[in-house]
Amino acid sequence: MTDALVIGAGPAGLMAAEMLAVAGRSVTICDAKPSFGRKFLMAGKSGLNLTKDVSPDDLLAAYEEAAPPLDPILRAFDANAVQDWARGLGQDVFTGSTGRVFPTAMKASPLLRAWLARLDGLGVVRHTRWRWQGWDNAVPVFETPDGRQQLQARVTVLALGGASWARLGSDGAWAVFLAEKGVPLAPFQPANVGLNIPWSEHMASVLGQALKGISWHVGDHVSRGEAIISAQGLEGGGIYTLSKHVRSGALLHVDLLPDWDVAKIVARLSRPHGKTSVTNHLRKALRLGKAQIALLQEFGRPLPADPAQLARLIKRLNIPYAGLRPMDEAISTAGGVPFSVLDDTLMLRDVPGVFCAGEMLDWEAPTGGYLLTACLATGRWAGQAAARFNPA
Repeated sequence: MTDALVIGAGPAGLMAAEMLAVAGRSVTICDAKPSFGRKFLMAGKSGLNLTKDVSPDDLLAAYEEAAPPLDPILRAFDANAVQDWARGLGQDVFTGSTGRVFPTAMKASPLLRAWLARLDGLGVVRHTRWRWQGWDNAVPVFETPDGRQQLQARVTVLALGGASWARLGSDGAWAVFLAEKGVPLAPFQPANVGLNIPWSEHMASVLGQALKGISWHVGDHVSRGEAIISAQGLEGGGIYTLSKHVRSGALLHVDLLPDWDVAKIVARLSRPHGKTSVTNHLRKALRLGKAQIALLQEFGRPLPADPAQLARLIKRLNIPYAGLRPMDEAISTAGGVPFSVLDDTLMLRDVPGVFCAGEMLDWEAPTGGYLLTACLATGRWAGQAAARFNPA
């Protein structure tokens, strides 16, 4: 028997456990993996983007349809609060040129060690290799190294992640157990994920190269982020930002020179170039890089000889793609527990005493600190509410 049980030891679960312990609850936190915070540590390999240093309104705008239910949660723990929290764990932070906030150490392990030490100091009991298997007569059941275990709790916070990067713990297996409780769920979908593109052999020489200084367009949505030409298609922040909008098969096009208008491009292309090859003319006249030229030739061949037609193609090059990369490769997922089945405290309406937090909730956001911020904020909100909950 434990007073408060947290299932899932990612950032949302750890934050919920901290809030419960600070409120005086005896807390046990369980995770299926051999150690805590595995996806958190993976995020640290690229520097651990904690948050985006923007106003609360701008922060909320990134969550689009999920902004209304997340509004009070993110205003209670905004970008400034995330930075203060990291500093409170002894981790200085800095803000990059694009507003992204990172720990000065540029990795997650020092912060995670300090966080776990704080939880240990608060008396939180930690179990690893405890895989949740649903409930048996309302009592949580786990598969453990010592066999099947039951752990009764007065209050439970579920923070089990989404359905990508299964090897790090987010496998979406929990959906079955909530469905058995009659909880309706939104289907999982990949978010912040690359595109499948069956390249021709012509692209072999630019695989692994970055596409920079361009803009990607899906309808009214525009991304100026860069992308990497991978063997399977396109990856990178510029693509991830738009993956939500291409899931339905919407048309994608790229502007290879977003800071130039058509007239300027036509004027440059109209300059005499003698026997210079088309590739060299594009490089010299327009300063296009090797990867940009390769992309133009891949989807624009045969390139029009008329400068005006070629300029229009450069400004709007359609990118045919064959769907998204597999969900397990996605940085995050959409779908999961809809806000409609939760009350304002993130408690399941039909399962009193059980709260949900983190990426298992049905929200999505671009990379850039928004994902981790919402995980921390919802974990905090659910943990505080769970600490106040008293079973009837």
